[in-house]
Amino acid sequence: MNVSLLISPAIWAGLLGAAAHLPGLGADGHKVAEPRSRTFVLTSTATVPVPPAGTKTLDLWLPVPHTDASQDVRDLKIESPVPYKIEQGEYGTQMLHLRAATVPTAPLVVKLTAQITRREHLNLRANAPTAKVAKEKTDPNLARWLAPDRLVPLDPTIHQQAEEVVAKAGAKTPLEKARAIYEHVVSTVTYDKTGQGWGRGDIYYACDARHGNCTDFHAIVIGYCRSLGIPARFSIGLPLPAERGHGEIKGYHCWAEFFTPETGWVPVDASEAAKNPDKRAYFFGAHDENRVEFTRGRDVQLTPRQAGPPLNYFVYPYAEADGQPLEVARKYEFSDITAQ
Repeated sequence: MNVSLLISPAIWAGLLGAAAHLPGLGADGHKVAEPRSRTFVLTSTATVPVPPAGTKTLDLWLPVPHTDASQDVRDLKIESPVPYKIEQGEYGTQMLHLRAATVPTAPLVVKLTAQITRREHLNLRANAPTAKVAKEKTDPNLARWLAPDRLVPLDPTIHQQAEEVVAKAGAKTPLEKARAIYEHVVSTVTYDKTGQGWGRGDIYYACDARHGNCTDFHAIVIGYCRSLGIPARFSIGLPLPAERGHGEIKGYHCWAEFFTPETGWVPVDASEAAKNPDKRAYFFGAHDENRVEFTRGRDVQLTPRQAGPPLNYFVYPYAEADGQPLEVARKYEFSDITAQ
């Protein structure tokens, strides 16, 4: 079925126009330029408060940005008053772990600095299935990206909701179904961080409230895709303002990808599309360069394993005092070096 049948003429016209102006595509569909990139220095500072009196062990885990197909990490420097180790977690995640030999009597400050080049992630096949692109490595975790998360169950209710969305759109192929899900979420969920319950990526909350932040948007996208047999994965990190310069980053951002054998992994960012309607077509098949990824996946087991339950997601520093969570102050700053 032609994808144009799945969405309104107005949206389809926007998709065609956006595809013609996507970096990497000319109006005739031929590749004309490399994806945009951005190089900046990222500084992450974690301040662990003095633990309660009588504490015997203090552990800190800090996500460390990693090099992958969309970003390069260089000149990693870590300032810590106590020894630490860089550990490897699941799905490419890196993290700093330290255990204080003696419990500190003053706040423990750990500072991470790195130079990062982030490249725009484009999958031209999302909008032009015949586009020629380099073959990507096979993901060994496809089965994991079809499984439920604690707050994204794949029960009959979620499956039925997903089936209703794709049936209404007339979607038949996995790519058509994923697009129908994306369009549905962008059309029916509002980016709104008011009230309580948002920000946890709870698919039932998001489906009921129809508002929230990026975790809530992508809980629906990922849950609906997985329930229909389309692998989908979650990534989280930090957003950067589009304007180059320097400043503080106040919060996190997360996004998603889905997989089909014909396209490989397709990047989507439903929450950014909802906030920027003129980029709705762009964010089906692209992640811009204004971000840095820290970790992938949810229900995170740290390395070495934390005493508490799996983390819903891992983007901020996490500490335990005698196995009990301890609040950690954090600060993120960026300073651009080059822009393309």
